[in-house]
Amino acid sequence: MKDFDVDMELLKGKAKILKALAHPVRLCIVKGLLKVGSCNVSNMQSCLEVPQSTVSQHLAKLRNAGIITGKRNGVEINYSVINEDAKAIVETLFS
Repeated sequence: MKDFDVDMELLKGKAKILKALAHPVRLCIVKGLLKVGSCNVSNMQSCLEVPQSTVSQHLAKLRNAGIITGKRNGVEINYSVINEDAKAIVETLFS
């Protein structure tokens, strides 16, 4: 198997992104953020029709995977996608 280029750390990082995106709600969040640019939890919750706590849990998983970031604006936080791999994956899935 000499033809396989194995960089296990790189592979683990890519797998982490795929794992974070592998849920319909998280995939929907990333797809929506790519469409609108940035959004707060309240707007996401009303669009997704799931409880705010559920949206927050999914946002935490996306944040921990390095896919999104939040920027505080007063009492709310606006989230946006920062990971180029995640952007490419979602854009490819829905093109």
